[in-house]
Amino acid sequence: MCVACQWHLRNGDDADNKDRITIERYDRLERHFLMSGDVAALQQMNTEYPVQTRTLIEDVLRIGRVDESDIKIRLLSFFQDSTLQVLMSDVEKQYADISDVELELTDAFHRLSTMIPTLQAPRVYTQIGSLDQSIVVGEGLLGISLDKYLGINHPVYLRYGYTRKQREMMKREYIAPDCLGFYLLSLYPFPNDTLADDHMARIQYVVNKALERKIFQNDKVKAVEKEMARRPGLTIDKLLTIY
Repeated sequence: MCVACQWHLRNGDDADNKDRITIERYDRLERHFLMSGDVAALQQMNTEYPVQTRTLIEDVLRIGRVDESDIKIRLLSFFQDSTLQVLMSDVEKQYADISDVELELTDAFHRLSTMIPTLQAPRVYTQIGSLDQSIVVGEGLLGISLDKYLGINHPVYLRYGYTRKQREMMKREYIAPDCLGFYLLSLYPFPNDTLADDHMARIQYVVNKALERKIFQNDKVKAVEKEMARRPGLTIDKLLTIY
């Protein structure tokens, strides 16, 4: 399981005709349990979303093992924090409707599949974390922590000292870019530390193409654009694997 927080360089079609990505609202089931303490809701989380629940408890929140006898109490206690209560409430308000995100992901993954024919779109779901991670990827799943996308001026982000640069990426329009970027990184991991920035630039170039908008703009991405213009026969798969 790849758990992601921020991803950037250290410096700095009609969806009706495609397989539509439907984002599963695991966050709502999670919130129902956290607000009510309903054991049936926790059982539903474990039976219908076993990997998501294990990932949330063990990898995102890191509060213990999902099968421990007191995990219900630990999970409820963890989310009694007043800051997390605010985040849950604001997630419910801001993300009552996420059809726009679904449409953007549907379009983008369709374009990605034309660039990388072997690529399979993941099963996408939403969750509420604890501000540590934005996207989690693994086992064919891609999880979006909505608490990391509440807007550049959200008071919790300001209170906890997130920089302006960080907060600029903590808004709704960065959900799709982050999903694509971290998913591609799970398929095409860093070849080594010395090439990390170059590899990130290549990933960001592909994300820009899939979204059909230049959301990532920096000198290294521009260098990739020039390289691709010089080598029209270079496939995206090769771009992300050859060094």
